[in-house]
Amino acid sequence: MGTGGRGGLRPGKRNPEGVTADQENTEEVSATPTAAAAAASAVCQYRCIECNQEAKELYRDYSHGVLKITICKSCQKPVDKYIEYDLVIILINAILCKAQAYRHILFNTKINMHGKLCIFCLLCEAYLRWWQLQDSSQNTDPDDFIRYAKEWDFYRMFAIASLEQAAFFIGIFTFLWVERSITTKKKPNLVLLLKALLLSSYGKLLLIPAVIWEHEYTPLCLRLIKVFVLTSNFQAIRVTLNINRKLSFLAILCGLLTESTMVHFFKRMEWDVGSDCAIYKSQDF
Repeated sequence: MGTGGRGGLRPGKRNPEGVTADQENTEEVSATPTAAAAAASAVCQYRCIECNQEAKELYRDYSHGVLKITICKSCQKPVDKYIEYDLVIILINAILCKAQAYRHILFNTKINMHGKLCIFCLLCEAYLRWWQLQDSSQNTDPDDFIRYAKEWDFYRMFAIASLEQAAFFIGIFTFLWVERSITTKKKPNLVLLLKALLLSSYGKLLLIPAVIWEHEYTPLCLRLIKVFVLTSNFQAIRVTLNINRKLSFLAILCGLLTESTMVHFFKRMEWDVGSDCAIYKSQDF
C-alpha cells in the first residue's frame, strides 16, 4: 500500500518531464501524416501511360541485372512499356500522337531540351519568314548596307515569331486557368504545361526541309505542318492536364485567336510579319 502510493504521482501535482514527453509524442504523431504525405508525393514521380495514375517506380532491378516492369495497381497493365522500346519506335508513336507515348516522354523521362528546342523552332520559323520576305523583293545589290538590312530583317522576323508564339501560349494558359479555377478549383501546372507545349512543337523543324526541297506543293506542305503542330499541342494539353478532348480543342482555339489578334496588330502597324496566313496564301515558291 505504501509502496504503491510512493511510486505513483501525488494528486494535485504534475510531472513536467511527463508533460513534455507527451507533448513531443503528440507533435510527432500529428506531424507523421503530413511527412508521410510529402514523402509519398515525392516518391510518386512517374505516371502510368495507360491510366495516368501515379507510380513509385517504372521497374524493379533485381540481382544480376534482372529487371521486371512494374504493374499498375489501377489498370493492371505495365506502368511504362516504352522503357523497353527503341527510341525510333517511341518517336514514331509520338508522331502518330499516341497518348501513351506522350505520357512516357512528359512524365517518365528526363528531357531538359525545352529551351533549346524552342529557340531552334523559332529560328526555323524566322528563316522561313525571312526567306519569304527576301523572295518577294529580288534585290541582288552586293552593297554592305543591303546585307546589313537583310540581317536585321531576320532578327525582326525572329522577334515577331517569338511574340506570336508567346501570344498563342498566353491564350491557352488563360483559358485553362479560368476553366480549371471555375470547375475544379485547382490551378493547372503551367510550368509542366509549358514544357509539354514546347516539346510538342517539334513539328516546326519540318519547315526547313519544306523550303530547301522547293516544290509546287510547298504551300500544301506548310499547311500540313501547321495542322500537325496544332494536333501535337492538342494532345500535349490533353495528356498533361488529363482533360477531355473538348477542353483541349477549345484551348487551342483560344490560343489561335490570341495569335491571330497579334498578327492583325502587326499588320495594322504595317510590318512585314510573314505570318502563316500570308505564307499559306503565297503561291510564288
